[in-house]
Amino acid sequence: MTTITDYDSLKTAIVEYVAREQDATFVARVPSFIQLAESKFNRLLFCRQMEARATALVDTGSSEPEFISLPSDFQTMRRIRLSSVEGKPCLEYRSGTQMDEYRASIANASGQPAYFTILGDEIELAPTPDAAYTVEMVYRKIVPALSDSNTTNWLLTLAPDAYLYGALLEGAPYIKADERIQTWGAGLSSAIDGVNGLSLTSEFNAGPLTVRVSGQVV
Repeated sequence: MTTITDYDSLKTAIVEYVAREQDATFVARVPSFIQLAESKFNRLLFCRQMEARATALVDTGSSEPEFISLPSDFQTMRRIRLSSVEGKPCLEYRSGTQMDEYRASIANASGQPAYFTILGDEIELAPTPDAAYTVEMVYRKIVPALSDSNTTNWLLTLAPDAYLYGALLEGAPYIKADERIQTWGAGLSSAIDGVNGLSLTSEFNAGPLTVRVSGQVV
């Protein structure tokens, strides 16, 4: 069987695994199976390789300086703070309704942001920024999609089995291989659990965990 090292070898391995080399229609659909598997990865993987840090500058010249665009690969927020302010204070999350109630309570006054919420593909800050603050965020990003122009990524290098079993599982209904769904599903689950577990180990294997109360400086 082909060794999986990049996008082309992954596609070849998938076709070989189900012995469909002569099935041109199946071969043409393999990229779609990979794409569907990547969608599943983005919902199931929670590992350090998916964490990213980005900064944005509040645009005080804008008519709505309280809104900042999220990174294009954003999925979920882990932390957001004002990196241009001494102490780099973290912002506290508020729901959209809570933000509206807060703004009403302060009559839309401006100041140093203390809260944030996420609306669509934007971050909303409150109070409305009164200066050009630099906002730093740590967030969970999507897995970079494989393609003819992006032939590899960290996940394919780390866990080619996740890609193989993920794509095979998505292709099973097409080739009516219902009897393989459980096997390929188990292979995918094992790969996902392995990647998540490895990430957990890498974060916490430096020494014993110590319980501390949030906000206390030791």
